[in-house]
Amino acid sequence: VQLQASGGGLVQAGGSLRLSCAASGRTFSSYGRGWFRQAPGKEREFVAVLGWNGGSTDYADSVKGRFTIGRDNAKNTVYLQMNSLKSEDTAVYYCAVLTKEWRLRFDLRQYAYWGQGTLVTVSS
Repeated sequence: VQLQASGGGLVQAGGSLRLSCAASGRTFSSYGRGWFRQAPGKEREFVAVLGWNGGSTDYADSVKGRFTIGRDNAKNTVYLQMNSLKSEDTAVYYCAVLTKEWRLRFDLRQYAYWGQGTLVTVSS
């Protein structure tokens, strides 16, 4: 299984970006797909997750109301629409597969098959 994250770039504060996470390789059992981010000098943190069961979603408080996670079934891709970007959103964004049940969705240790990351830089 391989995940490929893309769509990062440089954007001004208040702008928008759409990240994509495409999956390829063998079929695998999972509970969803999530996005995390890591800013320079900081630990990797949860951003958003989409569950396969009923399409449930959840977000970090810092991005609620600004980011939207969704799925393109035809392309086996999960995207992250990011609006009203702030300088504090600057980070490398990673996608990964939730391999454990939904109740563990905030714990990055429950994720696997991490993509290579895509850099988002928000200028103020």
